Amino acid sequence: MTIDHYGMTNVFRLLFGMFSFMRSFVGLVLIVLLVAGLWKMFQKAGEPGWTSIIPFVNTYKLFKIGWGNGWLFLLGIIPVVNFIVYIVLSLKLAKAYGMGVGFGIGLIFLPSIFYIILGFSGARYYGPAR
Repeated sequence: MTIDHYGMTNVFRLLFGMFSFMRSFVGLVLIVLLVAGLWKMFQKAGEPGWTSIIPFVNTYKLFKIGWGNGWLFLLGIIPVVNFIVYIVLSLKLAKAYGMGVGFGIGLIFLPSIFYIILGFSGARYYGPAR
């Protein structure tokens, strides 16, 4: 067992490399699932699915689906207001897809996972919550 000038053994380097690879692989899989979930969400709402790939356009579409007015996404630029707006957006998105407040809270705290659930579940789009 050899130790380099950083104090790491070759075994440690191998384990660290395997961990880094697995973390990157899992992250890539989650990103692909998130894009696919958003794609399906947008299609359920009658929007083109490819807009889930474009950064600001997907936020505009999320606001359009949840609020009925996509230009409200500009409120996300205002520092303190953006927290409140995204909380309300999550609750409105849950309602627009026929889900309850609990699902909206899930969208607030774990949006990536709950977007995937919304996209691949049997949830129907009922229109912006009024």
